Amino acid sequence: MLSMRLRLPLPFSLPIYLAGLSGALLAACGGGGSAPATGAPGSPPPPPPVAQPPAPTPLTLALAPVASNLASPTFLTAPPGDARQFIVERAGRILLLQNGALLAQPFLDLRALTNVTGEGGLLSLAFDPNYATNGRFYVYRTNADLDIVVERYTVSADPNRADAGSGITIIRIPHPTFTNHFGGLVAFGPDGYLYLGTGDGGSAGDPPGNAQNLNSLLGKMLRLDVSNASATVPYTIPATNPYRGQAGARPEIWAYGLRNPWRFSFDADRLYIADVGQAQREEIDLASSTQGGLNYGWNRMEGSSCYGAQSCDRNGLVLPILEYSHSDAGNPCSITGGYVYRGAAIPELAGRYFYSDYCAGFLRSFLAADGSATEQRDWNVAKPGQVVSFGRDGQGELYVLAGNGIWKVVRGQ
Repeated sequence: MLSMRLRLPLPFSLPIYLAGLSGALLAACGGGGSAPATGAPGSPPPPPPVAQPPAPTPLTLALAPVASNLASPTFLTAPPGDARQFIVERAGRILLLQNGALLAQPFLDLRALTNVTGEGGLLSLAFDPNYATNGRFYVYRTNADLDIVVERYTVSADPNRADAGSGITIIRIPHPTFTNHFGGLVAFGPDGYLYLGTGDGGSAGDPPGNAQNLNSLLGKMLRLDVSNASATVPYTIPATNPYRGQAGARPEIWAYGLRNPWRFSFDADRLYIADVGQAQREEIDLASSTQGGLNYGWNRMEGSSCYGAQSCDRNGLVLPILEYSHSDAGNPCSITGGYVYRGAAIPELAGRYFYSDYCAGFLRSFLAADGSATEQRDWNVAKPGQVVSFGRDGQGELYVLAGNGIWKVVRGQ
């Protein structure tokens, strides 16, 4: 420690003196003065500049054309792992797309049995979870009387041809009076049971009250066990169906209060239902795929709004996870439900549910988290036209069906 006794003249400025003293002390210790110039002899070289990683390119999507000049395609699917795409045409044919080309011979032709009046037709196709060993698949169509019919067929010895004579009727649901709201999807759930989404029977407002009537199979999600289906016993009722053994209720019912669940889909233990609205709102409902007996509200509610009334009893109703209005930009009119993306081509999309609208033609997605629709996004793709359906191939990649064509959802440029 440096100790000094200093006697200063009165006019001397203390700050100036201390500054001078500080400089002297730094010089004595080898400090102070100017820093050596960069590159001076004996000085270390300057560190190289740190390279900054490029900013990530924002993910964009596009729709790549896959097939055109089809006759009103309504659905696309394939057994898991299969490289082919099975395309359903509304008039009654199931076509095969193999290596990017349509095969000349249909997989199955049901045009003579299918009625396309109103919203009718051949509307979807589902492969048995054990299709690789049993060759069974199921179709959802309307018959000459406009009843809803689900049938089972079997593939022939030729893997590109079904056995047209193998059909058995699983269920026939009368659909009297109106020519709209047939629902339209048949699909297997993660539990191995067969699910059907039926419309409320048509017209506006569900005049017969089918959707809330547990003694009607219209306006419902149905759940059937077809594992041992035969012509005499086409299905049995799963033991966990909520209305099994209940008087005044059909045991086939899994959920009710639906208007026209044209498309629904499963993702692990979740069930997404895109229910077409009346004149104001479109909705997507989400629930556990293990929870039966849910009431989705129609015709008491349309989306989260009371239908035809200022107020209504919402107790016991499942409200949508997402909805949009017909007054939104783009003039939407009818929701087209899709799937949660689980493909490998665009891993950034994993877990996102995709949907569209028949009139607006957009491509949108969201991520379901904690009961909410998060990370909502409009992908700003070139609109293909009136979007009728989504499809999913054997690798989990997604497709959009619109007009007479099919497009694949791909990474943008």
